[in-house]
Amino acid sequence: MISIYPLIIVLIAVIIFASVFTVKQQTAAIVERFGKFNAIRQSGLRFKIPVFDRIAGRLSLKIQQLDVIIETKTLDDVFVKLKVSVQYKVIYDKVYDAFYKLDYPHDQITSYVFDVVRAEVPKMKLDDVFVKKDDIAIAVKSELNDAMSDYGFDIIKTLVTDIDPDAQVKESMNRINASEREKIAAQFEGDAQRILIVERAKAEAESKRLQGQGIADQRREIARGLEESVEVLNKVGINSQEASALIVVTQHYDTLQSIGQETNSNLILLPNSPQAGSQMLNDMVASFTASNQIGEAMKNAKPKKID
Repeated sequence: MISIYPLIIVLIAVIIFASVFTVKQQTAAIVERFGKFNAIRQSGLRFKIPVFDRIAGRLSLKIQQLDVIIETKTLDDVFVKLKVSVQYKVIYDKVYDAFYKLDYPHDQITSYVFDVVRAEVPKMKLDDVFVKKDDIAIAVKSELNDAMSDYGFDIIKTLVTDIDPDAQVKESMNRINASEREKIAAQFEGDAQRILIVERAKAEAESKRLQGQGIADQRREIARGLEESVEVLNKVGINSQEASALIVVTQHYDTLQSIGQETNSNLILLPNSPQAGSQMLNDMVASFTASNQIGEAMKNAKPKKID
């Protein structure tokens, strides 16, 4: 006769094995009894009645992300594709609603995202879509929170992660941007040229001023030297007229000597005859004499009486 003890042991082992199950961390298991909801089991080692109970499903309690791509039209009739990332999770206390009220939560969330984006973006111009993408994300999150909280889902955050206009529109935007930058560069280049011209004019004016000051100083020193030369000649018995004439003649011959020292000089000094010096001296003495006579005559002239 065959012993039934091994069969009993095997049967007990199968029953125990069928009664025990584990639930992972951040996961919830839904247990049904005879097809009806019975309990929600959290993470750890759990038990159920074999045959009568079964695990209907498991829900992750982690934060999940759903990426939705929507194509819509802006206020200025530009078609654009937006990528909206929705971060959501199952509410801990509403696992029952999340499991039984929705078959396909991803489809439900996608429908709401499409509805909100296609209601908001057509109110904006293309440039405003880039600037106000956070406003679009906030509008999507608000609408989703109101709708999905009843189904046991909490919308953590929504992000507009990509805005992709038509290729021709992007090319036009790039050309506009490049033209604007070239305009700014031209303005800066013009300002730089203007500043350079102004600074050159200032430098030239300063150079002229210093050059004039140098010429004035030179003439002042020449006059002072002539005055000292006349005083020295007066001390040895030469009067002022003769001294002045002598200085002029001396300078004349010094000039001739300087010109002769320059081998490549093209300067011609006229008159340049041997009698030029004495003629120049005679002319100067005659001029000084005539000047003195005129001065003495003006001093001796008596003013006429007015009747």
